[in-house]
Amino acid sequence: MTNQPAHKHSKKKKRAALYQTLWKWHFYAGLIFAPFLLILAVTGAVYLFKPQIETFLYSDYYQVTESGEEVSAAEQVQAAEAEYPSAVTTAFRPGESPTRSSEVKLQNGGDSLTVFVNPYSGETMGSLNDEDRIMDKIEGIHGELMAGTTGDRIVELAASWAVVLIGTGLYLWLPNRKKGPGGVWFPRLNKGKKIFRRDLHAVPAFWISAGMLFLIMTGLPWSGFWGTNFQNMATNTGEGYPPSIWTGSAPTSDIETKDIAEVPWAAETLDVPVSDIQGLTPVSINDVVQKAEQLDVHSSYSVYYPDTPEGVYTLSAFPPRAQDEATVHIDQYTGAVLANYQFDDYGWLGKTVALGITLHKGTQFGLFNQLLSLLICLGIILVVVSGFYLWLKKNPGHGIGAPKEMDNKSSKPFFVLLIVLGLLFPLAGMSLLIAFLIDLWIIRRVAPLRRFFHEA
Repeated sequence: MTNQPAHKHSKKKKRAALYQTLWKWHFYAGLIFAPFLLILAVTGAVYLFKPQIETFLYSDYYQVTESGEEVSAAEQVQAAEAEYPSAVTTAFRPGESPTRSSEVKLQNGGDSLTVFVNPYSGETMGSLNDEDRIMDKIEGIHGELMAGTTGDRIVELAASWAVVLIGTGLYLWLPNRKKGPGGVWFPRLNKGKKIFRRDLHAVPAFWISAGMLFLIMTGLPWSGFWGTNFQNMATNTGEGYPPSIWTGSAPTSDIETKDIAEVPWAAETLDVPVSDIQGLTPVSINDVVQKAEQLDVHSSYSVYYPDTPEGVYTLSAFPPRAQDEATVHIDQYTGAVLANYQFDDYGWLGKTVALGITLHKGTQFGLFNQLLSLLICLGIILVVVSGFYLWLKKNPGHGIGAPKEMDNKSSKPFFVLLIVLGLLFPLAGMSLLIAFLIDLWIIRRVAPLRRFFHEA
């Protein structure tokens, strides 16, 4: 009995040490990666409303008046080609509704152009350089900070470290029964400015943590490192493509569908079959459009043209709802369907990712989905800004003011976090290990650095 107080004191000290350690790494993660999360939240909030924004910005190109029968797809493509005689046609997208124009993609030298065509008159309505599309620029910032592979890796690191922020933040938030619901479920308004600043960061962070984690995990499949490895794992573990999607034997090809067309995530690594070259004349785009109608492909589909003699036409439907996705390869000479890969053919992992992506983009459930995702994005912005404000008010002025760990033993749980994070998110795990070693071997041992990085 006499040892009980000492035992309780020891447990309390360990809990305090763990709290201090996790607070420290929550602080580091926020200080380094919160600015990138702010960029992702702002651009993501805007991109959610891409359909409405583009309809407003490009109404003169998009909107047509329904008037009788449409001219053939071939005539529409010819009208676009007449505007740019030296360009090469790469894709055709019929209007997905009776009041929507058709789109013809052209490669005109170094420029990728979209020519809009009135499907009823066959007349062109104007063109856009794809590089000038505002929402494409927003997507470029959101996905890779407009910095190519380097930007993609930074975004992936920020998303992965956000998991550290969420996990450590939830531990720091854990309710203390003695304190009551204030500061846990709602901010305390009568405890002074310091407490209110803390609650303004911690309480909203709790409420959006699940949504934030969902957006992170559904966005990572697009990343260049984690996403590529995850996609390869999905294919190599049998969650790839069932034999039923092929007409005849599956192709042995070095070309993946993502190399020739923009297709749903589950079909990106689908091998591209080859057309049966027998000196035949390629089928018309009219035949391909007719085939799409016969297969009942969603009206938002695009037709990608073959770019080699053995290439294929590729139908790609990447619609608002995941259940309507489709990827179809068609022989360019015979018009035969060589592969037909739709949502019902996906394995459970492919279906899960497909649904996650449409939910992430805010299209799966229409306006409700957009507004819910917008709320999460606004919550992330609030948490980042309030966290920065909290740091400014707390900063001692002679350094960054990171919390100090109470003892080295408190780092043991951190190693568990390091191992788990390294297995789930290799880039984040590697960066966390590097940061930990720098802190342990350099910052703690060099007095000026120790004073700069830690509170006095």
